[in-house]
Amino acid sequence: MSGPGLSVSASAARNLATATVTSVQNVANTPRFLLRLLPFVDVAGGVYRVNRRAVVLAKSGRIDLANEDGARSVRAASLRSVPLFSRLGDAELAALAGKFKETKHKAGETIAEEGSNGRSLVVVADGTVELTLSGPYKGRLRQGLATRGDYFGEGALVGEAGPAPAVKALSAVTLLTLDPAAVKDEGIRARIDQYQEERDRLKGHTNSYGEQGIELLAVHTGEPRLPTTFVDYEIDPREYHLSTIQTILNTHTRVTDLYSNEIDQLREQIRLTVDAVKEREEWELLNNSQFGLLNEVAGRQRIPTRSGPPTPDDLDELLTLVWKKPAFFVAHPRAIAAFGREATRRGVPPVVVHLFGAPFITWRGVPLVPSDKLPIDIDPVTGAQTTSILLLRVGEGEQGVVGLQKSGVTGEIEPGLSVRYMGTNDHSIASHLVTRYFSAAVLVEDAIARLDNVLLGNYHDYA
Repeated sequence: MSGPGLSVSASAARNLATATVTSVQNVANTPRFLLRLLPFVDVAGGVYRVNRRAVVLAKSGRIDLANEDGARSVRAASLRSVPLFSRLGDAELAALAGKFKETKHKAGETIAEEGSNGRSLVVVADGTVELTLSGPYKGRLRQGLATRGDYFGEGALVGEAGPAPAVKALSAVTLLTLDPAAVKDEGIRARIDQYQEERDRLKGHTNSYGEQGIELLAVHTGEPRLPTTFVDYEIDPREYHLSTIQTILNTHTRVTDLYSNEIDQLREQIRLTVDAVKEREEWELLNNSQFGLLNEVAGRQRIPTRSGPPTPDDLDELLTLVWKKPAFFVAHPRAIAAFGREATRRGVPPVVVHLFGAPFITWRGVPLVPSDKLPIDIDPVTGAQTTSILLLRVGEGEQGVVGLQKSGVTGEIEPGLSVRYMGTNDHSIASHLVTRYFSAAVLVEDAIARLDNVLLGNYHDYA
């Protein structure tokens, strides 16, 4: 048995010392850069109405697909996304939807040669295809990429097709094809003719977005008669209703009274709860089925990657879709790393800028903002992991993307976020209602674009 020491022991001395404590650390907390960068608009009445100019000509969109017993099929109502079919009734659309034929093709296969005759309306049910034409200087010129829900060749149905591009499968693809014979029914043909007549009549009087043009005259001599014009509005504009995140926070009064000498227990509980509310808000802003930014991207503003990994070419394509003052990309951290690898491979490592005290890589001067709320999809067959990258223009003044909130509510601790005392029950439990009112709105379609099929697992070996 050891004898007495020469000084007081450390274990005994600690009884006379006061520990320095930290606030509760939360590994799930993120910087939530999207909430910081997205400008928020105060919605006093709880509803935000987005008024736009009236569209007088149908715009092309994406076709919805169903998967029944492993077979792909077209959802009949979504065929109105093809302008030629925009005047058809439900029965006529159902008849057309039943006439699509499914074909499968391997990656790298040439599905159709350039200039081949007998083209049909083709809907991509799975995978990605590339459409190309011969260039004036021997090379191939890409006309576009088509992925799930995209279509091409509709002009061939009515004899309006221009130069027929070559079609190549970049991945394993499933196509649904509608032959010209399917639109020879008198009723269907009459509706298509009606659309074509209206389109030809309005030609020159609409802009490239299908909106009625504003008649103007530019002159420098003489006294010509001036045109008359007006601007028409949408009759049924989109309205965004504020969404709510709520919870009831319970604390025992004994805990808050006795154990708040170093850190206020109630404030700490509220801080951690508010952090969770904001994390959920960022997830909802990206993924909500009603207003989430991933789901608010119009069909024409969605493009796939050409080869899987996100390359500088792919981000350049996004920039052509949101070229009016693009503000920032939003991507999963792993997607940003994947882009960094591809850019470095090409010898163009991205430039780094600092925002909020943190480094961000950029492309063409536009920062890539990380968010782990963007989902990662795993292919059940191959195990390949893919995600999406968004590009946003923001602000009301720029006709961009804005966040929505309601400020001035009872118990507000910051705009749109309140903590309201609800009383103490007979178990000495004090309750506080934590509420966040929020939403998001895309003011015009070209304020946001989306890059799909972003492959995450591609690495390079350097000699």
